[in-house]
Order: sequence, then structure tokens, then C-alpha cells
Amino acid sequence: MLILNYSHPLTPAQSAQLEALTGEVITEVREIPTQLDTEAPFGPQAAALAEAAGLTPAQWQTEALLVVPPALNFAAAVLLAELHGRMGYFPPIVRLRPVAGALPPRYEVAEIINLQALRDAARSRRG
Repeated sequence: MLILNYSHPLTPAQSAQLEALTGEVITEVREIPTQLDTEAPFGPQAAALAEAAGLTPAQWQTEALLVVPPALNFAAAVLLAELHGRMGYFPPIVRLRPVAGALPPRYEVAEIINLQALRDAARSRRG
């Protein structure tokens, strides 16, 4: 499984958690620096972030991908729209959470969210 990480670098413990949750071996983690210009439109910046992953059109549609989205909510939303357009579906994403009481602050994997399954379920609730 290939992880596209648009957030802070993953620790070995977080990587182990992801492998345990998915039952898949991580073949590569691509750490993609994400610093958006809040004074410029996010659409072109999201396209550039997707390009920075270095995947071909075929890879976008066939690779087993897991995405760690940017922490900035607007950037995450626009990037997911861009990735959906390239992949044909919403990618699963990783949600991290702070470890309670940890000093210095640490983060752990909270869950893997299957966005496509959520989207498909929501369609049944359309009127």
C-alpha cells in the first residue's frame, strides 16, 4: 500500500498501526510538503499537491492508496475533490488524534475513514 502523506511525517508507531488496521504492508510513504497560500485560490494549489505525488494517470486509478490529508480543513476538502477526479472514487483517509496526556504531544492513528463507503451510504438517504 502506498501512503500519500500531506500532513506531519508518520512515526514508525503510526505506520505499524496503519498496517495493523488495514492488514496491508506499507510499500512506500510519500511525504508531500503542504503549505498553501491562503491568499491564492486553493483549486490550482490542490492540483499541484496531487501532481507532487508523482503518480501516473493509471497509478491514480489502480494503486492501493491511503491518504493522510492536510490538517487545514479547506485544503483537505479541495485536495479530496482533486483526488476523486483523478481516481474516480474517494480515497480512504487516515485520521490522527492526540495521545491523551502525552508530553511532548504525540499523535496516534484514530481510524481509517472509508470516504467512498460513506458517500455510497449517503446516496441512499437522498430524497
